[in-house]
Amino acid sequence: MLEVASSYSKLSISTDLSERFPVNEIDSERPKILVVDDHPSSRMTAVALLSVEGYEVMEAENGQAALDCVLDTDPDLILLDVMMPGMDGYEVCRRLKQEEQTRLIPIVFVTALNDRRARLRGIEVGGDDFLSKPFDQLELSARVKSLIRQKRLNEDLDHASKVLFSIARTIERRDPNTGDHCERLVVLGKSFGEYLRLPRIEVRDLMWGGYLHDIGKVGIPDSVLLKTGKLTSDEWNVMRQHVLIGEQICQPLRTMQGVIPIIRHHHERWDGSGYPDGLVGNAIPFLAQVFQLIDIYDALTHERPYKIAFTPKDSLDLMFQEAEKGWRNLELMQRFAEFIVQQVIAA
Repeated sequence: MLEVASSYSKLSISTDLSERFPVNEIDSERPKILVVDDHPSSRMTAVALLSVEGYEVMEAENGQAALDCVLDTDPDLILLDVMMPGMDGYEVCRRLKQEEQTRLIPIVFVTALNDRRARLRGIEVGGDDFLSKPFDQLELSARVKSLIRQKRLNEDLDHASKVLFSIARTIERRDPNTGDHCERLVVLGKSFGEYLRLPRIEVRDLMWGGYLHDIGKVGIPDSVLLKTGKLTSDEWNVMRQHVLIGEQICQPLRTMQGVIPIIRHHHERWDGSGYPDGLVGNAIPFLAQVFQLIDIYDALTHERPYKIAFTPKDSLDLMFQEAEKGWRNLELMQRFAEFIVQQVIAA
């Protein structure tokens, strides 16, 4: 939960909007706030306090109305009552935080004073902050202002991530031999991650790794990247740099921290013969191990200039041979084979 600044007492309570939370401190558009509460009097109080601050305020009297309003208006913040008939505030928050288009909207739960249980549950479903009734005008003003500013920063990071995905797709198109390799890895990563019952955030990292694992190839010359013959020793050393370049590209973004181990380590081998760090066994990050299997499988099952497309069964046989050489985690390879048999071959 965000800390309340100690300078609340210095905030003016004048109704002159130019002296209060001036909307133009954050954006030229008026930030939109959705107030969700089944009690009209509570909504009226919140609306009055927020309107005088210069916000555009919408209202919803229940959970379903709140979800509908979010889709229609895309608010910058939601002030959400916990206890409502039908769908309670926790369920509203859970649904919104699970959806890509609404996950960045800050949600402030309105709870009873010192209701520790309600606050803990609110944290579990993804709530961003808490306020107690009756509202303190200065506290409400400061918290809302802070959260909206944080949302703007998060949106900037999200946009930067999308730029990286666009760059990754451009790199894939540089090499006409890979086809839709990245798109397939995203689908396969999601399916295998869910099969392994990985946490949602790790499944997302696997999917993002599908796009970004080779983004460092943007720094590899075409004479090396697109060479059809065997690479020389010097050329191979240049090609190996793509994992380090990719790591450097994604390192500044906090949202990419779970993907960076995939980018750097998806060419490591279980016996330490891989690159760039020669990691051995479980020193290789687990998601990099998982991703490596889906990457190799997709490459084997699709045609390239230097090879035919192998059947799923033949591809698994080749991968098991490599695992027995010490290149792969044999236990994880067995899980992957079971997944392919159930999800691909049996289908």
